[in-house]
Amino acid sequence: MVNDKMCISVSGENLMCRFDPNLHEEVAEKRGYQPMIMRGKELKGYCYVLPVGFQKEKDLKYWVKICVEFNEKARSSKRKK
Repeated sequence: MVNDKMCISVSGENLMCRFDPNLHEEVAEKRGYQPMIMRGKELKGYCYVLPVGFQKEKDLKYWVKICVEFNEKARSSKRKK
């Protein structure tokens, strides 16, 4: 969580990333990319990255960078009461 918004996290052995949905096509071409599927639909702006996609430092920096950059303009989810 960054600024009370989902940004990037570790999910098992994978990264879970939240990024600008406008980058979807670029991100989908990255090594290790896996779409995030919820209720049978792909969530644009969210993905999982398999370890092969962030083993190199430059690759990990790429994922962290796009997630943190998007966090500034991302909307926070409404919390359920």
